[in-house]
Amino acid sequence: MARGRLTRWERSLERWQSALLSKARGREPVELLDALRRECDAHAVVCSERRVVVPNAYEVELDAKVHEELMRHGGADVGQALTDDLARHGERNGYEWAGPLAVRVTPTPRPSDDPYRVSSGPMPHVRADDFPAAD
Repeated sequence: MARGRLTRWERSLERWQSALLSKARGREPVELLDALRRECDAHAVVCSERRVVVPNAYEVELDAKVHEELMRHGGADVGQALTDDLARHGERNGYEWAGPLAVRVTPTPRPSDDPYRVSSGPMPHVRADDFPAAD
């Protein structure tokens, strides 16, 4: 029963975060999730018939205003929500992560017309706070 409540809470949090992102930039949050999944798929390395390795460290740079708004409304958990979604994507595709999976959400350090930018790389023993500092 506790797992059911947690799942409902997680879904509620994901919907709230998605609505906030969408409202802040006028774009569908599904686009961000799709971009994250595409980044994962694009960097998949087929090692054998049964082994496909993908990067485990992802960074999502958001427009500074969107990031600020998200953090102001309790969006600190959005990185974990994105990590959870990406983990489900990897599981569905039979991917093996290059190390512990982490998605970090940061404000973009440079002006851009894009609402977000996604990048990835393999990093052993990574945690979201282990990413290199932004330029």
